[in-house]
Amino acid sequence: MHLIDFIVFIVFTLGVVVFGCSFFKKGSSADEFTSAGHSIPGWVVGMSIFATYVSSISYIGYPGKAFAANWNAFVFSLSIPIASYFAAKYFVPFYRHSGSVSAYTFLEEKFGAWARIYASACYLLTQIARMGSILYLLAVPMYILMGWDMHTVIILTSIGIIIYSMMGGLKAVIWADAIQGLILIGGALLCLGILMFSMPEGPMQTFELAINSPEGNKFSLGALTDDLTTSTFWVCLIYGIFINLQNYGIDQNYVQRYHAAKTDQDAKFSALFGGYLFIPVSALFFLIGSALYSYYQAGVAPLPDHIAAKPDYVFPFFIVNGLPVGLRGLLIASIFAAGMSTVSTSVTSAATIILTDYVRPFFLKARSVTDRLRHHDPSDHHSHQKLELAIVRLSSFGVGLLGACVAIAMLSVESIIDAWWTLSSIFSGGMLGLFLLGCIPTRINRFAALLGCLGGIFVIAWISLADMWNLPGIHLHPYLAIVLGTCVIFLVGFCFTFLLKAKPGKN
Repeated sequence: MHLIDFIVFIVFTLGVVVFGCSFFKKGSSADEFTSAGHSIPGWVVGMSIFATYVSSISYIGYPGKAFAANWNAFVFSLSIPIASYFAAKYFVPFYRHSGSVSAYTFLEEKFGAWARIYASACYLLTQIARMGSILYLLAVPMYILMGWDMHTVIILTSIGIIIYSMMGGLKAVIWADAIQGLILIGGALLCLGILMFSMPEGPMQTFELAINSPEGNKFSLGALTDDLTTSTFWVCLIYGIFINLQNYGIDQNYVQRYHAAKTDQDAKFSALFGGYLFIPVSALFFLIGSALYSYYQAGVAPLPDHIAAKPDYVFPFFIVNGLPVGLRGLLIASIFAAGMSTVSTSVTSAATIILTDYVRPFFLKARSVTDRLRHHDPSDHHSHQKLELAIVRLSSFGVGLLGACVAIAMLSVESIIDAWWTLSSIFSGGMLGLFLLGCIPTRINRFAALLGCLGGIFVIAWISLADMWNLPGIHLHPYLAIVLGTCVIFLVGFCFTFLLKAKPGKN
């Protein structure tokens, strides 16, 4: 790495950490740490939602998928407008007036404490897997660029992210996300321009070679068949609809941002803005992957076999060998921007869930702020706030550490986006089904909801393990685990409410 590239990268990375730490406020409370004081403008929250979507999984994984195969994974992005619409119309008003920053308090009110614990545990597992995937992808370019040990990169990056997440809270995370989002878009556009204008016969040669590839059209969105065992267009679309409805409807990352916005209108705007912006930007990443294929197919530069065999390494390899001095540092900084924004989001939201769904109800037995002030003196209340703040910061450290461990375990993964989507589908646990049961007008029996949840877990486990253990019966693509898990939880819970003829659960 040239000295200029190194300086650009270091200045940016340290700058983000320092910027995040600048939001540290002495005497802050746990509520301010987890909801940013409800003071963030709508466009900033929207950029943060967008940056949460565009992680290193997008920045490296999407180009890798387009380079090795086609645009099938882009179908996931096409499902986002559906989820964004429902979020702005229903989810945002619901959560803004719920009175709790936790996305899972609602489930406890409907079905009991077990529902809250189940959903929050699924969420924590999903976030730890996500952090691991992203931290791994942050280490890849530094390994290719500098030959640095990937274990070391993962650990050092985790420390930097944990520090500013612990000190600045959600406000630091959201503002850093907004800045990082702008940088990563600029870096990707520069990279695409260099790729296309480096082609011997001009930019249009990029499309000609990709469309006429011997492996098939690189711009294909997948087969339009009813095959549910492979990643067809329909499998990806259905998966995307369910995952994105879950993201917007019950994912703490998003719910926390709804609370951080200044007004209800700001929150609704942020949900639409963040989701819709992801569609063209994700298309940009897939186009980079197709352009990389054409770039190396045209012989503009050689591509070593060991790099071509590992699609996730192709884009970082191009950055190292195909970009001029200065831009290399900027692109590496862009990848770090994408990754750091998402990991910091996961760290803060997971720490919030640990406080609100585990520590408060089971250890602190906290009541509302108003109630505490009514029965205790102000100094007692202040001590309680300090204890909660210490707990949420300690939780941030613990969650970040677990994410680093998962990243190290993922070093042998071939395609990170396949690994992440599979883990996401499994760990999500079909909790969207439980959420939908709670939203319908019909009062669902609590025991029926529990039966539905157990049935959903069984279906998810069966789909996930069928190929690995060669289980009998129909084998489906792992992406469909969340789809069928959600459907089973909802249908079983709904039907057994009437079959049991028991007293309905409380609303």
